[in-house]
Parts: sequence; C-alpha cells; structure tokens
Amino acid sequence: MPKKITLCKPNGFCAGVERAIKIVDLALEAYGPPIYVNHEIVHNQHVVASLAARGAVFVEDLDEVPEGARLIYSAHGVSPSVREHAKSRKLRELDATCPLVTKVHMEAVRFAKQGYHIFLIGHAEHVEVVGTYGEVPESITIVEPLRGQSLVDAVAALPEPPSDKLIYLTQTTLNVADCMNVVQVLQQRFPALIGPPKDDICYATSNRQDAVKAVAPGVDHFIVVGSHTSSNSKRLVEVAKEHGAASALYPDVTALKDLDLKPLQHVAVTAGASTPDVLVAAVIDYLRQNGFDAFEEYHHVEERMHFAVPAHFRRDLEAKGVVV
Repeated sequence: MPKKITLCKPNGFCAGVERAIKIVDLALEAYGPPIYVNHEIVHNQHVVASLAARGAVFVEDLDEVPEGARLIYSAHGVSPSVREHAKSRKLRELDATCPLVTKVHMEAVRFAKQGYHIFLIGHAEHVEVVGTYGEVPESITIVEPLRGQSLVDAVAALPEPPSDKLIYLTQTTLNVADCMNVVQVLQQRFPALIGPPKDDICYATSNRQDAVKAVAPGVDHFIVVGSHTSSNSKRLVEVAKEHGAASALYPDVTALKDLDLKPLQHVAVTAGASTPDVLVAAVIDYLRQNGFDAFEEYHHVEERMHFAVPAHFRRDLEAKGVVV
C-alpha cells in the first residue's frame, strides 16, 4: 500500500495576514526603509525575517522608534495607550490590525458603554488580548480557555462582576471547542451571560480547525506548519490530537527531519493562518522524497474573504505612483 499525504484546504494565509504583510510591503516600497513595526507583523518567523531583510524593524517598545518615524501596528491590534504613546512621539501611524480583531475592540467599547461587564475569553499574555483589554480594562475580566476541572475552578474563583448585564467576547484564534466549554461553564455560574451578535473566532481559524477535525481520525500523524508563537497554529495541533491523530507543530521543513517517517503510512498536512505557502510546499516535497507517493487534497471550503488596505494609505500610495 502506498504511503499517503492528505493536504487540508484551506491552509496558510488568511485575509487579515495577507493585508498586514501587504501593508508592510507597500510601505517599504513607497517610503523606503526603515519602516518600524510594533510587535511581529504576524506570528511567523519566516515572514518576519523576510521583511526585516528588506528594512522592516520590529520593536516591542515604542521608545525604540525615532521620533517622527513611520510605525505600523501589527495584525493583532494594540490598546489605546499604545496609540497615545505613538502620537506623543509624533510617529506616522499605519494600522495593519486585522479587521476581525478591530471588530472585537469595537464590541468591547460599545458594550462597556451600554453598561455590560465583559468576560474576555483568551490567553491573557497574547498580544491580541492585551490590546482588546486595554480598550476598557475597568469593564473586562479575562478568562483563560483552560480545560477540565481547572476551568471549573477558575470560573468559580472569578470575582463577582460589578454589573448584572454580562456578555462574553473572545480572542479570534482560539480552539473553538475549548472556547465553547468556557462559555458553558461561565453560563452555569452566570445564567444571564449573553454572547456577541456574531462569533468573534475568525472564519479562518474555524475553517482550518474544521478541516483538521474531518481528516484527523484516519491519519497516523498530523503535521501542522507554523511558528511556535502562533496561537491559531498551536490550536490546530490540539484539535488534531483531540480527534485521534498524533500531531506536532513544525516551523519549517528542517524541523520535520526529527520526525521518524518509517512507521507512518498516512500523514496529513495543514498550516496556521500566518504560514506562507512556500513552507507548506517544502514539507510536501520532503514527504514525497521520503516515500509518500500518494497525494490527495481535502477541500473543506473555499475562502474568498479580502480586506483592503486603509483608504488614506491607498491614496498616498497612488499619489506616489505605487500600484496597490
């Protein structure tokens, strides 16, 4: 029986990642280096290294940015305090925040103004959650997407919220099942808790997880191509394991060489939403070179989402003759 590869579709870049990278690319072309970026533009080391080689400078502290320089906010979003700091240093700002993350920020502000207390489900140290929390910290309690009894204990230990009006919002890149478990436990303690009008977990996160769920039961090993800093990539590993496949995260093909392929008959491949196609292609080539002759694609859904660059940036690019 031939050794088999199943490639999950969709995989790799989502619309928010494509937009963020495009904004940095176009800024470098239009204005020349250096272009400063607050945090990694997306959580993939190969993308970051490629842009750094062209003159993008990634910083965690805005005091590292010369006064008056151009600054791009990463796809993960930032808090109002970061924007205020940038203005105090007269930085020329470009916002590459994913519109789906911006949606969560706007929801937090809107519901706080309506008197709701918000349970923000997400990883407290993740830059996206830090940014959302910073919008209305007095109205938000962060709830980590833990598992098992630890989740029940964590929710039981939450302080009593200051309002009877309760709503939950979420980080956009969570494990969908884990998120719903958190919601269920929260609602057991707070029956009045409601959710946002539309789910906050982004379409790309859900689509990639659903494809993994469908393929994992028949697979010996699930290869997830993505950086260890990528939340949505790590969630794909979790989902594969939950649905019966051994799985691990591989930043690129060199990491795959530690995997013993000899006992494996069927491997599946997917990639996080910030992983370039070229890294996935290298993994497929490597597997083929090592005896995996049969190849198939599992198509879950076709993604047609597209996000335009900011209108003011587009106008500036057109004035400079840069093609968008």
